[in-house]
Amino acid sequence: MSQSGIILETSRAAHAVPSTMRAAVYRGKGKVVVETVPVPAIGTGEVLIRVAACGICGTDLKKIEHGFVAAPQIFGHEVSGTVVVVGAGVTEWKLGDRVMSFHHVPCGACFYCERRLFSQCPGYKKVGLTAGFDPNGGGFAQYVRALPWVADRGMVAIPDDISFDEASFIEPVNTCIKAVEKARVAAGETAVVMGLGPIGLLLAMLSKLEGATVIGSDPMPERRAKSVALGVDLAVDPREGRLAEEIRSRTQGRGADVVLVAVPIPGALTDALSLARPGGRVLLFAQNDPLMKIEFPAAAVGVEEKEILGSYSAAVDRAAEAARLIFTHQLPVNKLISHRFSLEDMDKALQLAARPVGDSLKVVIHP
Repeated sequence: MSQSGIILETSRAAHAVPSTMRAAVYRGKGKVVVETVPVPAIGTGEVLIRVAACGICGTDLKKIEHGFVAAPQIFGHEVSGTVVVVGAGVTEWKLGDRVMSFHHVPCGACFYCERRLFSQCPGYKKVGLTAGFDPNGGGFAQYVRALPWVADRGMVAIPDDISFDEASFIEPVNTCIKAVEKARVAAGETAVVMGLGPIGLLLAMLSKLEGATVIGSDPMPERRAKSVALGVDLAVDPREGRLAEEIRSRTQGRGADVVLVAVPIPGALTDALSLARPGGRVLLFAQNDPLMKIEFPAAAVGVEEKEILGSYSAAVDRAAEAARLIFTHQLPVNKLISHRFSLEDMDKALQLAARPVGDSLKVVIHP
């Protein structure tokens, strides 16, 4: 095909790839439209993935609801699928490979990468997956293009006995591994997880794997029940006003060693600090809204020596560990999926993910 076509002459394709596809296109604040767009062209060092599954992340929801990025965009970064086009020079992947793909890959050589601050790497900000428009994930489309640095260092092969749905969790599991490590959750400690949605449940399960006693907090009874079924030691409704008492009764009155905040509410930090013991740690996971302002009592840090930490995105050197925990079923991620939607039902999927009800947890799109 010509240089302007879908497949370059030097590429290899599994079959005749269509020239157009369906995609959920962000068209401005609060507006996502399922429409027909061109299938991305593939160049040297790149691959084209036929998307099989893509989870909806809270970050996607924030971008859509608040209009944090300019339209048009195609979001979706928890991607798994099958390689259908291989660009010239690609040797790691072949047609038909079942893969998941990260959307960010750091350079590995800069000041920040040397200090394992991969998400602060200037190159990391250049998203490596796109279904068209600016690179911004692209998993909410039938096909996605992996740019060279992602095809080279940011994809993971999926074993035959692992579903695409399970593999789509590798990226969010990676982010949670990074957060638990940064919070220094350790065996014998008491860890509190505020918010028992999909991310909170992953943080809780990973904290249990570290040997901590885990207390969860969520107003939804179905999520509290799910957390206990997945190994959480105690799950409390924060509206009942007994969470702090329950924690102190289990810690000789001290408070939690570490609190992991998985709810995007400004006031959650003050609550988390009140639950942590002197010298304890609070890890903010969901507070990635660029406009959010947070106030907290200074004495909690300046006198009681409590630490406030943050964790954002994935760590490239934890990709293999995230995959291992899923592939060996140490993390039963399938139990976190409550709903699956087709791309044509994207509006329903986004509404449910943004405003969960009943037993809804992880929402996965099958383009």
